[in-house]
Amino acid sequence: MNFNVYGHDQQWLIVDCGVSFDEPLMAPYLTKPEPGTSKHHVVAPDPTFMTERRDQIAAMVITHAHEDHIGAVAALWPRLRCQVITTPFTAAVLNRKLAQAGLVGKVPIDIVQPGSQKTVGPFTLQWLTITHSIPEPQALLIHTAIGSVLHTADWKIDGQPVSGKPFDAAPFRALSNLPLLAAVGDSTNATKAGFSISERICAEGLFATIKSCEGRVVVGCFGSNIARLISLGRIANKTGRYLACVGRSLENMVGIAKETGYWPDDIDVIEPAHVGYLPPEEVLVVATGSQGERRAALNRLATDSLPFFELEAGDTVIFSSIVIPGNEKPVERLVEKLYNKQVRVIQSEHTDLPIHASGHPCVEELKLMYQWTKPEIVIPVHGEPEHLHAHAEVAKSVGVRKTFVGRNGDVYLLAPQPGIRRNRIKVGRIPLVQ
Repeated sequence: MNFNVYGHDQQWLIVDCGVSFDEPLMAPYLTKPEPGTSKHHVVAPDPTFMTERRDQIAAMVITHAHEDHIGAVAALWPRLRCQVITTPFTAAVLNRKLAQAGLVGKVPIDIVQPGSQKTVGPFTLQWLTITHSIPEPQALLIHTAIGSVLHTADWKIDGQPVSGKPFDAAPFRALSNLPLLAAVGDSTNATKAGFSISERICAEGLFATIKSCEGRVVVGCFGSNIARLISLGRIANKTGRYLACVGRSLENMVGIAKETGYWPDDIDVIEPAHVGYLPPEEVLVVATGSQGERRAALNRLATDSLPFFELEAGDTVIFSSIVIPGNEKPVERLVEKLYNKQVRVIQSEHTDLPIHASGHPCVEELKLMYQWTKPEIVIPVHGEPEHLHAHAEVAKSVGVRKTFVGRNGDVYLLAPQPGIRRNRIKVGRIPLVQ
């Protein structure tokens, strides 16, 4: 979950405000959880450092609409009371969350177009379009009087995205003409060699897999991956199946994609209640819960507790996702339940066909980014310690002179004298009621 803060000239810029799910209140890298350690369904960063400086917040910028970047805004905004700046699709997602919290019309949301520029306080912000697994993902270039910082947020190089335009390197190459103080970047796949695969290649792998299936097909994937949902809609059309989405987050995302013009007109989505009346070979369901979450649709299907239909022997469940570290046991339990129902299970880790595409950069993509932008410092974020250290080594391999690897609560000084002050800010996690 992301909650980044940039400070300059006695003001602060918050970048992203997200949640995590089924987590303890102590970060796993700080202590080995004791057996039976209590986990909370939704966890957010403790914002105390910023609530104590609320009058100095210039703005909060949300880079894109994934839960680990946007999910805590509604819960934490009453404590922060600041302007929120984001792009149209992300604003549409945020407005639904604010409506659920009774905050519609109370939160000042400034909607900017992708690629825009805006000044707030001592920060001049420039949005740079990237490719990721959701509409309108943006990197953020933060200019100040003493230098500029590139905050990449989540990104990858995708020349064939299903939704949005292909990755354009030109704006990033242009940054080499700046004195770029630092690049603060996504470390999720820093341990993986090569390049991430394109969402288009993933769509081809899913089509080849689904067209050979008999019976119902249920695909588990992350609810916010609009490109994957569009691919599955097109596959349903090609294979003579009806597409249904089961799970609140999926239904919300499809609705927002239609509202903002990102959903193709030729892809129809039927109501989940109609699925049980269709012949099995005409059913393609997308379901939440690919990480084994107890309350999500896949687990409810595995336990025959979903009201719309039941899985039967000969049906297929496809995991169009990876297992996020820490979720291995819940996923194993889910797969075992499905096997016990004599349901065929296909996981992305165990098939030769590409049925999942990560939205994050692998080693060669990270190298290209730093060869283009030439930052003085690289600060790896958004990953476990092993990912941060691997990211730093990648940056060094292409000539970046300084890399700072820290932990939550460390303060990074970028100018005039770069360095890290360890454990300067008291940070933590708070549970959210949901």
